[in-house]
Amino acid sequence: MNPEFWQEKWQNPQPGFHQAKPNQLLVSYFKSLSLAPASRVFVPLCGKSIDMLWLAEQGYDVIGSELIDSAVQQFFSENNIEMSITKHPKNESMNIYQGQYAGRLIQIFAGDIFELSPTDVGTIDAVYDRAALVAMPDKAPTHLRRQYVQQVIKLTQTAPQLLLNFALNAPAMDEATRLSRQQGGPPFVVSDDAIYGYYQEAYQVEFLDQDAFEPTDRLINQAWRLINQS
Repeated sequence: MNPEFWQEKWQNPQPGFHQAKPNQLLVSYFKSLSLAPASRVFVPLCGKSIDMLWLAEQGYDVIGSELIDSAVQQFFSENNIEMSITKHPKNESMNIYQGQYAGRLIQIFAGDIFELSPTDVGTIDAVYDRAALVAMPDKAPTHLRRQYVQQVIKLTQTAPQLLLNFALNAPAMDEATRLSRQQGGPPFVVSDDAIYGYYQEAYQVEFLDQDAFEPTDRLINQAWRLINQS
């Protein structure tokens, strides 16, 4: 994790990765996880995504993790949600923000996701990963993306996931640009084979759908469903 990089990104009031309406793949496919009312949904690297509002409106509690405090503060302020702030009892560098929206809890841990424990987040019924996996590089020696996958599995006890990914629209770019998009993110492009490689030991991995795209679009939004094999 590179706090300086993300701190700089969040100095822009409307960073390029923030969207003004709920993701359509979320709206279309989150129901495929078949959650009970009042389930608890973990949203890693949540930023100030209004997808969290949509989840709360569907009757779910939202537990988020975000590296940058200012992003969390913007989320609550911009959506007029009254919040409380407490320090993590064992980690002075981590703040816990909490509020209510549509009658449901929204709680966000502001700090390094790798410093969270299953006890911190509590029981998690599902994971919504919109832009976390694709924010992580997977270069040696750290292989941060692989570490992230294992950390989320650990935190959530292999809860089912709706995973949104970016695929390359190869005809829209030359070879150099394709390599740049794969290696020079974020967002990084994660291949289908890589997704299976990261998750297939713990999950049944199923491709669901992708957004319609124009011939000139370089990236294609995809939705995947991950269901615990046991």
